[in-house]
Amino acid sequence: MARLALLLSAFLLVQVSSAALSPSSYWKHVMPDTRMPDVVRAFLYPDLVEKQATEVGAEGKEVVVNAPGTHVIVGRPGVRVHAPGTYVNVGHGVGVYSGHGRKPVVVRAPYGPFLYNYAASEDQLKYDPNVALFFLEKDLHQGKKMNLQFVRTDGAGPAFVPRAVADATPFSTAKFPDILHRFSLSPNSKEASLMKRTLQECEEPANKGETRYCATSLESMIDFSVSQLGTRHLQVLATEVEKGDNPQKRRTYSVLGGVELVATPTSVVCHNQPYPYAVFYCHKTTASRAYVVPLGADDGSKVNAVAVCHLDTSTWNPKHLAFRVLGVKPGSVPVCHFLPQDHLVWAPVN
Repeated sequence: MARLALLLSAFLLVQVSSAALSPSSYWKHVMPDTRMPDVVRAFLYPDLVEKQATEVGAEGKEVVVNAPGTHVIVGRPGVRVHAPGTYVNVGHGVGVYSGHGRKPVVVRAPYGPFLYNYAASEDQLKYDPNVALFFLEKDLHQGKKMNLQFVRTDGAGPAFVPRAVADATPFSTAKFPDILHRFSLSPNSKEASLMKRTLQECEEPANKGETRYCATSLESMIDFSVSQLGTRHLQVLATEVEKGDNPQKRRTYSVLGGVELVATPTSVVCHNQPYPYAVFYCHKTTASRAYVVPLGADDGSKVNAVAVCHLDTSTWNPKHLAFRVLGVKPGSVPVCHFLPQDHLVWAPVN
């Protein structure tokens, strides 16, 4: 409470609008006919009503978000969120604690395979659970067997903060020392290394034929997808792990009947990144096909998996993980991958 009092005395807080939209309300406002996937809902804090604050002197910005039992505050020292049964503190160590069924987590993630200008490392080939997610489009038929591991997330990762909070928080490699200061992290910590890598990846130039953007809030991801796809009539798809006693176990799945082509040739795909709060690396591709693929294992485990097939891989790194796994060359055949449960495909409604 003493630290909160110091923060409140350092900044002048003013309410801009009592009718500001929460992230979930913004979704309904922009895309009223679009179902919100359960995984997106799991990234939200409940019932946030946003307020903004003004900048005072040279101390920076502070944003307060209040709802019944909820408090989110961003100041120079860090970012804190209080909600019913929830405490998030990324100002004094990167962590998320929740009474809504979430376990305590810290920022952690293997190197992501969905940036196509990077070569695969030997460690990635050995240990990355995403290795098995790559396949060829010709294999997308009923009866095809694949050894796959779907890591069930159930909303265990860092949550979205409202756009006002995200916009008031630096997000660039140029501001990295300030970011570490706000989050009270050592430059040599594992968390700092992962955060810096996310920032660097977000600043990488786009490949030919794609548009990139790192969304630091649900609202900004909605705006990017709507603007890139040119319509508010969108479907948002995520892999759903329906059944299984041990969802992190690698299994032999069979492709079941009912494979559905849901988008071609343009879609926006958003990949969850390691960061103290939810950040998604999104990219629009104009030469891809997206599918929903029902999978079943002998033990009864079932997954409705979202798959994306890239039709032009000629600009990818020749040593990218997909080529190492599949034994094909850039530009030779469409390369496909399943999406982990907390990644998203945005596509126009057909």
